[in-house]
Amino acid sequence: MRVVVAHNRYREAQPSGENTIVDAEIAQLTAAGVEVLPFLRSSDEIPSMPRSAKALLPISPIYAPRAQQELSRLLTEQRPDVLHLHNPYPLLSPWVVRTAHRHGVPVVQTVHNYRQVCSSGLYFRDGMICQDCRGRVLGVPAVVHRCYRGSRAQSALMATTLAVHRGTWRSVDRFIALTTAVADHLRDYGIPDERIVVKPNAIPDPGPPAPLGTGFLFLGRLSPEKGLDLLLDAWRRHPDGAFGPLRIAGDGELRPLVEAAAERADVTFLGPLDRAGVRAALESSAVVLATSTWHDVLPTVIIEALAAGRPVLGTALGGIPYLVGADTPREPAGTGPAVTASAAAPATGPGSPPPATAAAVPAGIVAGEAGWVVPPEPAALAAALPVAAAGAAALSPAARSRYERTFHPDVVTKRLIDIYAAVSRTPR
Repeated sequence: MRVVVAHNRYREAQPSGENTIVDAEIAQLTAAGVEVLPFLRSSDEIPSMPRSAKALLPISPIYAPRAQQELSRLLTEQRPDVLHLHNPYPLLSPWVVRTAHRHGVPVVQTVHNYRQVCSSGLYFRDGMICQDCRGRVLGVPAVVHRCYRGSRAQSALMATTLAVHRGTWRSVDRFIALTTAVADHLRDYGIPDERIVVKPNAIPDPGPPAPLGTGFLFLGRLSPEKGLDLLLDAWRRHPDGAFGPLRIAGDGELRPLVEAAAERADVTFLGPLDRAGVRAALESSAVVLATSTWHDVLPTVIIEALAAGRPVLGTALGGIPYLVGADTPREPAGTGPAVTASAAAPATGPGSPPPATAAAVPAGIVAGEAGWVVPPEPAALAAALPVAAAGAAALSPAARSRYERTFHPDVVTKRLIDIYAAVSRTPR
């Protein structure tokens, strides 16, 4: 099988999980015997572009002529079975979908954010969830609020791009939704079920889990949407040392807030960590926290936690319920009813074995296969902390099992190859 993987890389100065996932996916596909033809551009190329190319940048999200010419040449010469698109902005443009279809090549796209509707891609503005552009022909609120790169002009361009390419996106042969919440988003956008497949990202297997540690770990960007205020408010509602240490790792604009919180004896600020440091922090902890206050699409730290056999306590937003196997009920990304249960969730009903967390939990806490989710409210999170501390040992094996069945590279790569095979056999 021959596959073109198309991706506009984010700037290297801007840490990007999407870049990392694309690189890993290319490596996994190659190891599985797929011939991958990378069609990659990088936003780091922009400063060194000739003046003539820079003059076309304002229209490149709508139509990038050089990218279409080069892609046409590649498709003519290599005759791939599928084009797999990730991020098209700004140097590729969604027009690559039309170019591929003109050559008779089906298109698969992995949806990493909500940018079919939202100019920022986040459904988040001014510290709050925002869906003001949902259902509009043109996202005027995005322009008013400068949602794209803090610029009214660039926001107008992105809102126009989304309007122009509504038909382009709806022509994609298969969408890969990273979670059930993203699948809901696509359905709300008008994509039929038969063209949506839920397939999460994978991370390499770190090996058998170490014995369970103690306390809680927050690992991620120290920024408002990650819910640090929420977490610290909930933590302060309990006596010092009630649940062992709270370790916080990462860096970002809220670092001073975390450093101040670390004056409490049971809060430790670890700072930014390298891969070895992340593994050590996971091994030292019993529960990993994912307290996002936006519809976080797929926080990789949760998959890392499950791979290490650590259950997760998170907010019931975005992809978090799906990741821990607690996505019914959940608060979806503002995109329709939460009716799709996790494919890997344990069976329920008469005759089904009770889950490891069968003990009663306070109202508002949803126990999943590999963790718990709560509304993004301090009182709810505070009530869940003792539940998670008491239940961590029971859920640790289930967390590792969920990783092995749902997020292991061997499982995810096979699923991806099956998706390619299905679209390449379907006549256009």
